[in-house]
Amino acid sequence: MQTLVVLGSVMMFLAVALGAFGAHALKRKLSADMVKIYETGVQYHIAHGLGIILLGLFANQLPSSSLVMTAGWLLFAGIIIFSGSLYTLSITGVRKWGAVTPLGGIAFLAGWITLLFAAL
Repeated sequence: MQTLVVLGSVMMFLAVALGAFGAHALKRKLSADMVKIYETGVQYHIAHGLGIILLGLFANQLPSSSLVMTAGWLLFAGIIIFSGSLYTLSITGVRKWGAVTPLGGIAFLAGWITLLFAAL
């Protein structure tokens, strides 16, 4: 489960870096609407990065470690797809990226439901 702790730590590093980048470099260049979209990406990135770390820390206490690993990878995919599409949408202004975002949301939901099954 060390993999999940490492992966989550990398995700958190990137979330903080991207959050700072958005706050300092993008805030003056993007519209208020696009800044809000970017910030939503950062919020979900942080929440699920922490989730990945917690999965790694507590995985050995759950009955199915393979399901915990799967849940962690689904949360990772959610960060890449959900947050990544929001970052791309806000920076490029190409609204079609908004159609990708729900796929990341589905990955988040799948990760959390997988964790539920791992706990049962």
